[in-house]
Amino acid sequence: MTDINAYLSFVLKLFFAFGLAFEVPVATVLMVKVGMTTPESLASKRPYIIVGAFVVGMVMTPPDIFSQTMLAVPVWLLFEAGLYCSRIIKSKETESGQDLNDQQA
Repeated sequence: MTDINAYLSFVLKLFFAFGLAFEVPVATVLMVKVGMTTPESLASKRPYIIVGAFVVGMVMTPPDIFSQTMLAVPVWLLFEAGLYCSRIIKSKETESGQDLNDQQA
């Protein structure tokens, strides 16, 4: 018979891990928006972020490669989505800043 405490602990740990994974694009966009980093800087650190996603997948999931990959790949793709959105936001800010300078001149 399965232990309900072990099962609930396992399920809550997975919910927490996947919940954090879906916050990656929000964190990426917010870091660019407040000026902590730039999309170009994040893009240059892409290999480290991919390795970091697999390390997080290794720590947060059960000890098998399938679960690790099922967490790491979405984290990586969500990072790429956040990077894409932050580039769009940065270009819009640059355009609005140039429009404001043109209006003042």
